[in-house]
Amino acid sequence: MTIILGVDPGSQKTGFGVIEVEGNHHRYITSGVIRLPQGPLPARLDIIFKSLTTIIAEYSPLEAVVEEVFMAKSAGSALKLGQARGAAVVACVSHGLIVAEYTARQIKKAVVGTGAADKAQVQHMVKILLKLPAAPQEDAADALAAAICHANARQGLQRMAAEPAMRLRRGRLK
Repeated sequence: MTIILGVDPGSQKTGFGVIEVEGNHHRYITSGVIRLPQGPLPARLDIIFKSLTTIIAEYSPLEAVVEEVFMAKSAGSALKLGQARGAAVVACVSHGLIVAEYTARQIKKAVVGTGAADKAQVQHMVKILLKLPAAPQEDAADALAAAICHANARQGLQRMAAEPAMRLRRGRLK
């Protein structure tokens, strides 16, 4: 059994989601959105760091997933997003978590089946995959989707590691 924390960082709101993974079964633990007040960016980064520290202390995840920065509308917003992401990564690493990173397209493809999925499709699939009574908030759904993506990726890697040495023929797996 492994507990995974998913984080969808943002400079105005940061989504988080915690799931438990055992084999190919995913169980929802908690999720939510850290809403950040207007004000200086350093104070908002501190809130992200402290909030994630509290979540990590309460749920004891072993691994974390932080969504990679995508191209934003402006360089300034991309820099702010990158700093929010950095605060999230440091909160996780400072507590000894293994941190994985996936792009938004990779996460959407893993959960919905297409990297071009919209927010409503991600929310719907997260609801179905985790057997939730209602769709989670957008940012929380994105964080849960990141955790599901990582759970599926690590399961595939574990299967490959458990198999005997793979044979190649003409550069292809037999």
